[in-house]
Amino acid sequence: MSPQPARRRRRILIGLGVVVILVVAAGAVFALTRPGDVSNPDVEFRAEPTETAVPDATQPPKRGEKDPLDSFVWPVYGYALDRRRYLPASQNLRPPYYRVWSLTGRVLLEFGPVLGGKSLYLLKNNGALYAIAKDTGRVRWKRRLGFLAAASPAYGDDKVYVTLLQRGPRTRAGRAIALRASDGKILWNRLLPSRSESSPLLDGDNLYFGSENGTVYSLRTSDGSVRWKFKAHGAVKSALALSAGKLYFGDYSGRVYALWQDSGKPAWVKTSNGARFGLSSGQFYSTPAVAFGRVYLGNTDGNVYSYATDNGALAWRRHTNGYVYASPAVAQVPGGAPTVYIGSYSGTFYALDARSGRVRWSFDAHGKISGAATVAGDIVYFSTIDRKTTTGLGARTGRRVFAYPRGAYNPVVSDGRTIFLNGYSSLYALRPLSAKGEVKAARRRTNSRRASRAACLRKAERYHTHKRTIRRSYYRCVRRHHAQRR
Repeated sequence: MSPQPARRRRRILIGLGVVVILVVAAGAVFALTRPGDVSNPDVEFRAEPTETAVPDATQPPKRGEKDPLDSFVWPVYGYALDRRRYLPASQNLRPPYYRVWSLTGRVLLEFGPVLGGKSLYLLKNNGALYAIAKDTGRVRWKRRLGFLAAASPAYGDDKVYVTLLQRGPRTRAGRAIALRASDGKILWNRLLPSRSESSPLLDGDNLYFGSENGTVYSLRTSDGSVRWKFKAHGAVKSALALSAGKLYFGDYSGRVYALWQDSGKPAWVKTSNGARFGLSSGQFYSTPAVAFGRVYLGNTDGNVYSYATDNGALAWRRHTNGYVYASPAVAQVPGGAPTVYIGSYSGTFYALDARSGRVRWSFDAHGKISGAATVAGDIVYFSTIDRKTTTGLGARTGRRVFAYPRGAYNPVVSDGRTIFLNGYSSLYALRPLSAKGEVKAARRRTNSRRASRAACLRKAERYHTHKRTIRRSYYRCVRRHHAQRR
């Protein structure tokens, strides 16, 4: 036999052996580094006292009485400085709701408003800031501040603070602005070298936010001057969370940071290795929430992460089978346990054990979830961007208790009496039907609207004969009556 065929067979066998070894090795690497779940039970978890409930204000004050909600403040995106997105409201703030007013429009509302006393402050995606009377929906004033925005403002000390993605149509750079809350007068304006969609965090005389070139800013609220700057490894698109003197955020390089609030120097920096078979990091768009000695946030690698606030140790990682752009809400509602509420592009909304990451319950939303959740009372709300709906679930049970055919990104804020619901381009004020006197008032308003519309139709038909003219006259009359009611 010629030695060549034997030599050829030997080479083929050796090649096949090498392939088998590589496949086994790759499988071992994937098994060790795949973006699956991680749990480190030894990482510290701190119990916290029960949060003080918001006084029951679901019943409006009687004539002549002072309204206790005139001084209520929802100052920043996420409600508190730690961005937990939890309002411990009365159990009476529950559906069914009726609509008090609506503010319609055509411009995208990606982020919700903040609340300052009698007004809501809403930044639309075209860079226009609105001051809205929260009881009637009337626009008090509006200011066009730039060309593009994707953030909630911050409110404090009768001032409103705004960050912009683009200050002009041909300028790929943003700015930070302070305005007087009463009339919208601009108090100071700081131009930024890059864009910013980081909802500002207000703490005393400090304003904190990130930007797309990776710079994190601490500005003085008095004049907008820079107190300190920190340069992250990637774009900082999320808002910053503050707890116990540290600022927490993630960036687009897949790193999570804890900075000392006073100096901007890092207390710790950690990476996430959950993407591409665990060999690289995903991106953090999700704004973190800080609670129970942990930092919680989602990542585009499909995972939700929990880190220890003290040293950044990874406590757990939970995979969701879809991008997690959403920001978490963290709460321990009455009768419940510490829980993280967060949605995924997979179309599933999760309630996760805040300590271990274990799934307490999940809900199939049949639509992609990109915005943050909000817990008000014992109900957790979220929206879907493709179906454009808002859903409310029992925070302990995961059972649906509320559904609304409007919504897209960040669903609701509240003052404890009213749910202010963010639609795709409109804002709605909803109140529980169970409030004292509200059912009769709602019926009176409905009957009044029906009567006025019927009167408008009779008037139009009396003076006109052409169908198109009748229709025009009817709608003019209805709009006039609507404006008088508002």
